[in-house]
Amino acid sequence: MLKLLAVLAAGVWVYMTAWFAVARVVGRNDVADIAWGLGFAVVAWLAFLVAPQNDIRAAIINLLVTIWALRLAYHIYRRNAKKPEDTRYQDMRKQWGSHPYLYAYVKVFLAQGFLLLLIALPVAFANQYPGGFMWWHGVGLAVWALGFFFEAVGDYQLSQFIKNPANKGKLMTSGLWRYTRHPNYFGEVTQWWGIFLMALVGGWTWLAVIGPITITLLILKVSGIPLLEKKMQQNPGFKQYASTTSKFLPLPPRK
Repeated sequence: MLKLLAVLAAGVWVYMTAWFAVARVVGRNDVADIAWGLGFAVVAWLAFLVAPQNDIRAAIINLLVTIWALRLAYHIYRRNAKKPEDTRYQDMRKQWGSHPYLYAYVKVFLAQGFLLLLIALPVAFANQYPGGFMWWHGVGLAVWALGFFFEAVGDYQLSQFIKNPANKGKLMTSGLWRYTRHPNYFGEVTQWWGIFLMALVGGWTWLAVIGPITITLLILKVSGIPLLEKKMQQNPGFKQYASTTSKFLPLPPRK
């Protein structure tokens, strides 16, 4: 397993370094958001090639991760196309002083690469330790499907809402957004818990729980919901929306 992790770490380093070079060419660091999703597909299939043996379960997990990665990368590409660099990265650059390239490489691309490896641990374990298809793997597949539905549909509903000029300055409060303020984030976290369940075959595979725990903490406490809610709070309708709508878990609206 350590050999596999070393190969994956080297692969991620090369991958993120290449995206850093792309960022320098296009002059914007938010390409790291596109690199983020696609990196998981790279890890999945690199693990598949390097692992000593594979089974159908590993192939299914890799396929699910690839579907998620391609959809997310395409969604972010379309969202950012013809727009200025994301303000998060603009704010970072202002804080970096006279060494913006070094900070961008370390704090954006290498840092994301490290987190990518942690979150992808279930994928690495699934490829390293084949074990057939058990009943809880079916549960994991269902959990992944639920998460994919919330993330994909939530993103689509929001993109359609934003396209309508009449909604400028308004908050998205309908569709899945009626039941949770962040259906896409709920979906992303749920998918990784599903992948973890599918990776479990006993023994050391329990260590793969580090992956879903990491993405859950990132979304709930660090770079996901906290940053977005800070921005949403500037909208005068946010207080009312927050008083009736669950922050994360999909729940019936409160009255």
